[in-house]
Amino acid sequence: MNKNITLNSHANLVFNWRDYLEMTKPKVVALMLLTVLVGMCLTTDGQLALIPLISGLLGIGMMAGSAAAFNHLIDRRIDGVMARTYNRPLPKGRVSAKKAISFAVSIGVLGFNILYALTNPLTAWLTLASLVGYAVIYTAYLKRATSQNIVIGGLAGAMPPLLGWTAMTNEFHGHALLLVIIIFTWTPPHFWALAIHRQKEYAKVDVPMLPVTHGIDFTKTCIFLYTILLAIACLLPVIVGMSGGIYLVGSSILSAWFIYKAWQLKYADYAGLAMNVFKVSIYHLMILFIILLADHYLWGLL
Repeated sequence: MNKNITLNSHANLVFNWRDYLEMTKPKVVALMLLTVLVGMCLTTDGQLALIPLISGLLGIGMMAGSAAAFNHLIDRRIDGVMARTYNRPLPKGRVSAKKAISFAVSIGVLGFNILYALTNPLTAWLTLASLVGYAVIYTAYLKRATSQNIVIGGLAGAMPPLLGWTAMTNEFHGHALLLVIIIFTWTPPHFWALAIHRQKEYAKVDVPMLPVTHGIDFTKTCIFLYTILLAIACLLPVIVGMSGGIYLVGSSILSAWFIYKAWQLKYADYAGLAMNVFKVSIYHLMILFIILLADHYLWGLL
């Protein structure tokens, strides 16, 4: 009997741990931390200082997880209605609102203090601004206020490479801002593809995503045009001499791939293509930053 109680308690503990992890959106944070790491690496040709490297990744990751948890908390009502999110911990009642806010505040404060004490105050405050921008300005206001929500609010999500750069240098640099521009331009076609796939659900919960307010065909046009704009933005590191031939070839192939998928979505759509474009956009950003890193360390050797 006691053995069964112990086993059940252990199972509940593991289950709750997974619920809290889910609220931090670990896959999103992992992609974000990749861009942070690349921002760090691009600051030097030599070895990275160990303490700001570890504390920067840890602190930024924790504050990103905090922002994601606030997003779960604020969106718990609409999450319970949408098929994509109805099984999240808050709508299902596996985590209470009180526990969720305590968790979000706790890891956010801890992450801020790690950055402030072990990295530098500039990175700590910039990361806090990014958290507020995503959790409060975008999730609580812009998401429900305008069809341009993801365009305006995308700046908060584009900050990670800059945060990585400032974590190592304690200063702004134009090269880091170019990386911000790339992610800022990438965000609308990335999210609008998902919004097309979930258009009826967003309409059901009265969230004015672009496919809801302006129609799916108009959104497809915007996605296609933004992929062209993104291709131009991706050339900026080469134009300013920040990156070399490896990046030029790699980014050009990725841009052509994304533009083709967006063209296909606009002119030769088929069932499930919008979600496929969404997935392509994720691979595009991930591979792009890996190529940036490879170019940084290998181009000078060729």
